[in-house]
Amino acid sequence: MLEYETSGELKTKCIDLLNLSPSTDVNALVEEIQKAEPVITASRSDQVKLLLRRLQDKLRQHSNHQFYLFKVLRAHILPLTNVALNKSGSCFITGSYDRTCKLWDTASGEELHTLEGHRNVVYAIAFNNPYGDKIATGSFDKTCKLWSVDTGKCYHTFRGHTAEIVCLSFNPQSTLVATGSMDTTAKLWDIQNGEEALTLTGHLAEIISLSFNTSGDRIITGSFDHTVAVWEAETGRKVYTLVGHCAEISSALFNWDCSLILTGSMDKTCMLWDAANGKYVATLTGHDDEILDSCFDYTGKLIATASADGTARVFSAATRKCIARLEGHEGEISKISFNPQGNRLLTGSADKTARIWDAQTGQCLQVLEGHTDEIFSCAFNYKGNIIITGSKDNTCRIWR
Repeated sequence: MLEYETSGELKTKCIDLLNLSPSTDVNALVEEIQKAEPVITASRSDQVKLLLRRLQDKLRQHSNHQFYLFKVLRAHILPLTNVALNKSGSCFITGSYDRTCKLWDTASGEELHTLEGHRNVVYAIAFNNPYGDKIATGSFDKTCKLWSVDTGKCYHTFRGHTAEIVCLSFNPQSTLVATGSMDTTAKLWDIQNGEEALTLTGHLAEIISLSFNTSGDRIITGSFDHTVAVWEAETGRKVYTLVGHCAEISSALFNWDCSLILTGSMDKTCMLWDAANGKYVATLTGHDDEILDSCFDYTGKLIATASADGTARVFSAATRKCIARLEGHEGEISKISFNPQGNRLLTGSADKTARIWDAQTGQCLQVLEGHTDEIFSCAFNYKGNIIITGSKDNTCRIWR
């Protein structure tokens, strides 16, 4: 982000560095940027070069990192449903069938707060990243609660759904939290006053996936009615519906620059759609069973899919060709994610292991073993040097 002043007014401009790699010629790149951005004058070029070299260092970091088990947290008295880290990775949360959400310090593994008050399973959990000062929890008790990270106190209880809440997300500005429910609706809630801002109606079956785009003006919902809908976050107007899958949707999300939408389905395929107009772009095939999770890397160049067939795949977003197959798990893979550098993948499986893979070759680099039941949830921190795994065995593990 560039900040500059024009006649006393502070303005910002965004430069897209998605093509930056450890081997990029920084001097040539800065020349290119200067041609396109008059804001960056010659006197500023050294500053920009320094910034880009720092970013390159970050991209190089942790690529050969071997993880070891740092701590087992006997987190809950019943199985975990989800784990999530804050942006810096300094703390993380676990949701559980025991009706609580717990907040943990990543460095020490100490419990900071137990968030109590739900009357049923705490299924969906999230921090309001990048700020990280609030937590939202969605429960089978049909409510969503908003909590303070500092004190563990509950700010608001959002009531209005008539069935279980199974997914939720903060908008990037951290002014709204969206909840998706088995009652076929999604709702947007105002974080400040605790009131319902909007209800999104139109799906004919449960909503099990939702996410905002990077600017926060659109929200996407995936449903068991086989469709995905895109909505205006401000008005609740449905912009378009993506129709093409022939079974339940398991995931739906935008890539980082919001040009593409990726949808995964129980029909064994993922589909790509043009986010500008909702037009169908391509189908990613090859799996022999349901797609349980899918994601983009941070730049949107790569797509990863995880399936009940026990394999994962990596596709090029540009060519839609499969570039790597991840084979080795002995059970279904329910979770997949890229590390921030985009060169590693993390998978969590019913075979009780999580695995780390080379995103380009599909080679398994490490098996994280020790859980005694299936892994429901796993996540990298923002640097890519810490992993949290959550399991049906009631524990979560910190790997460093």
